[in-house]
Amino acid sequence: MADGSTTTIRATFETREAADLAVEHLVQQHGISRPDIFIQSAGDRNTAGSVPSGGDASHEEGARPDAPLEGEIEVSADIASSQLAAVQRSLGDAGALRVSSR
Repeated sequence: MADGSTTTIRATFETREAADLAVEHLVQQHGISRPDIFIQSAGDRNTAGSVPSGGDASHEEGARPDAPLEGEIEVSADIASSQLAAVQRSLGDAGALRVSSR
């Protein structure tokens, strides 16, 4: 009989680009539904990450000075406990700074 328990997994990223890549890994590689994945600031302030990326980094004169680089971004999802090791690897491959579960 299969274990139906779930685990909440959280990972933090330096950039919104890396967080978005992690979401794609969760959806495409692990079959996690997008509405079950949450992206938010890891701190109290609104943020696009802690370093420029994507559109913030590709501005004509270099990185945009008005990007809200106020801290890390957290991606979290409830996953089947049996997926924990594989999801941890995927999040690491996507550039996670830290991965935790409970």
